[in-house]
Amino acid sequence: MNDWKTQSWFGRDVAAGTYLNAELEITESYSGRNITIPIRVLRGDAPGPTLMVTGALHGDELNGTGAIRSLISDPDWGPDRGNVIMIPVLNVLGFERHSRYLPDRRDLNRCFPGHAAGSMATRMARVIFDAVVSRCDYGIDLHTAAVRRTNYPNARADFDNPQCLRLATAFGAGVILDNRGPKGSFRREATAAGCPTIVVEGGEVWKVEPSVLECMARGIVNVLKELDMLDGEPEVPDNQVKLKTTKWVRAERGGFMDMHVSPGSTVVTGQPLATNSSLLQEDQNRLIAPFDGIVIGMTTLPAVQPGEPVIHLGRLSSPKTARRVRRQSQADEIQRTTQQHLSTNIQVTPPG
Repeated sequence: MNDWKTQSWFGRDVAAGTYLNAELEITESYSGRNITIPIRVLRGDAPGPTLMVTGALHGDELNGTGAIRSLISDPDWGPDRGNVIMIPVLNVLGFERHSRYLPDRRDLNRCFPGHAAGSMATRMARVIFDAVVSRCDYGIDLHTAAVRRTNYPNARADFDNPQCLRLATAFGAGVILDNRGPKGSFRREATAAGCPTIVVEGGEVWKVEPSVLECMARGIVNVLKELDMLDGEPEVPDNQVKLKTTKWVRAERGGFMDMHVSPGSTVVTGQPLATNSSLLQEDQNRLIAPFDGIVIGMTTLPAVQPGEPVIHLGRLSSPKTARRVRRQSQADEIQRTTQQHLSTNIQVTPPG
């Protein structure tokens, strides 16, 4: 790497205080044409760390793409110190097919750090790892829930890694999960390679949801402030919830679900979560909260079969904690607005 005034990124020189729009070649198409990932490199005027921010590692998860685009659309936005590597769509082959996966059905987020002589997916992962991850000091990887599900915005980090926990706390999503990620995942392998990386989940696939976008954009700016890449203090909620245990509450019978909670709701043990019945409102049965908790994810498809996941709960320590979390989330404008917006995507009714 050259001195700070000029650095080489993706084969081109970039002066301090400027930005570069670049293309990273990751593979070839069936016709032999190069497949590239668009990248923006933003450089501060003064030295500092290098942060990568990635979206659409799963090609149908677009809230992160929207958040990154919202920031880079401002020609005056960028770090005062250090570098920010912004990648709106990491899995461009999945993105072009509106698909989570690559054309060969592999999950790119299980293929890191990759292999130069492996499958297409592992070769792509190796190129990304060598060209981007190896040159970065920190990372934020933006995701949504999987298809037919939605997530209340939450950061996921390895609590045993102080730098990951620092990033997740500074991001300010309000809810933080202790989760290092599965083997081969981008965040786990990047962290193991010396680039502490967190995941932020929020919203649904195939959409850019304004409140989730706002939460993610604020979080990126917060992390830059935490790393002293921008002036100012991170704008984070008071007493963010740190969760070590989560559980999917699953359907016991097939039928049609009436939901009684929405993403971000807090619940207490025994509280009704959803009521399941036939299409003619017969044979009703009810899903009950197994512990005090917060709804961090749920299905958006009301028709279920036995065993299908319905509500994803994070365990809270007591009803008192649940009440405190509810007050704190309502006190933070972004969390409050996100709860309101996400609840409109699900029909929520009081238990009868």
